[in-house]
Amino acid sequence: MEIRGTRVAAVLATLAIAVAACGGSSSQSPAAPASAAPPETPAPGATAAPSAALSGDVEVFSWWTGGGEAAGLDAMIKIFGTEYPDIKFINAAVAGGAGTNARAVLATRLQANQPPDSFQGHAGQELIGTYVAANQLEPLNDLFDQIGLKDKLPATLLPLISQGDQIYSVPVNIHRANVLWYNPKVLSDNGITPPTTWDELFAAADKLKAAGIIPLSLGEQWTAMHLFETVLLGTIGADAYNALWAPGADWNSADVTKAIDNYKKVLSYTNDDATSLTWQDASKLVADGKAAMNIMGDWADGYFSGTVDGGNLGLTPGEGYGWAPVPGTKGIFQFLSDSFTLPVGAPHPDNAKAWLTLAGSKEGQEAFNPVKGSICARTDCDPALFNEYLKTAITDWSQDQIVGSLTHGVVAADPYKAKINDAIGFFVSDRDGAAFQKALVDAYTSQGPK
Repeated sequence: MEIRGTRVAAVLATLAIAVAACGGSSSQSPAAPASAAPPETPAPGATAAPSAALSGDVEVFSWWTGGGEAAGLDAMIKIFGTEYPDIKFINAAVAGGAGTNARAVLATRLQANQPPDSFQGHAGQELIGTYVAANQLEPLNDLFDQIGLKDKLPATLLPLISQGDQIYSVPVNIHRANVLWYNPKVLSDNGITPPTTWDELFAAADKLKAAGIIPLSLGEQWTAMHLFETVLLGTIGADAYNALWAPGADWNSADVTKAIDNYKKVLSYTNDDATSLTWQDASKLVADGKAAMNIMGDWADGYFSGTVDGGNLGLTPGEGYGWAPVPGTKGIFQFLSDSFTLPVGAPHPDNAKAWLTLAGSKEGQEAFNPVKGSICARTDCDPALFNEYLKTAITDWSQDQIVGSLTHGVVAADPYKAKINDAIGFFVSDRDGAAFQKALVDAYTSQGPK
């Protein structure tokens, strides 16, 4: 799963510039240079790869509590227990809101100087502009050198987990945000092919609505933000989308106005009970044929195809569910990456490094990602381990134009994202496009990169 092409490098370089523009500077001292000593005899002060003889606890904080994400975490925990039998793994996952609830709990703990040993964070501005800016993370350069991870990650991903020369997290996967999931039978029965433009989606939605079928299922608030960012991308294109997260962004443009108009119309085809549903609930409406389509990241693949005894639906890819790029985004891969960190003041830092070693390993990522519904962050995983959908994601990641996700931490730090989220919440309720666009302009003016 190797990233190729100058377009990918250029786009992620732009995102890295945005990271530097938004992120605060760290006051921590630079990491020590990598030791020239063999791994079994590291130089004094270097971070050695953890020993299996470690004991005690390791508390790992995430928001993976259901479906494929919980099953993927369990797969890694099982390997961790085999490799470090004397470490007690404490799964401190908090459910709900694509991490919104978990990160609120985490913020309270970090402010109280009571961090877990490691916590989940998205590569990009969520990591750099939030936690690194607040001096809440330890650099991991020595660990990267000791376990040889730097050479196994796409070079263009490293700036999104780094501030200057210091690396601050271990990426475990790559997800795609801009996926349109659909029920093949529902579309076929109604003479509809997966829409490639917004006009095609609107025409299909009118036909489905007349047939008494929910055209597009939606869940709680964060899924409305996820829907907005994909509609925005599909309306204005990759280059204009990337420009919105860089200095000099024009949120008052006619292109953004058009995207807001499209978003308003898309929302008119969604279910009335969205705010009471999780993303899994919204996905199940599609699987059950009560809704035709859903826009969600490819963690939905793990939920659709995962084992029923793990809380998933056990559907066959391409038969029980289908997928396509969100309208207007063919050839674009809107990505996010889950990663794990070492907080400042972690109670068991050596045990945390053991967890980070597994999270970054080929064995750990090959166990985790096929179940989670994501592809490896590493470039050397075996594609044969992945299902039909994920094989397409591997191919697209290597050749599509890459842009970052808003909802999932790549392009905006938490304070900026929170203002956009508030604006979306008001718009979902009142559908006032002019007020929404003004709120987006105000959010950029107060929090965006200058």
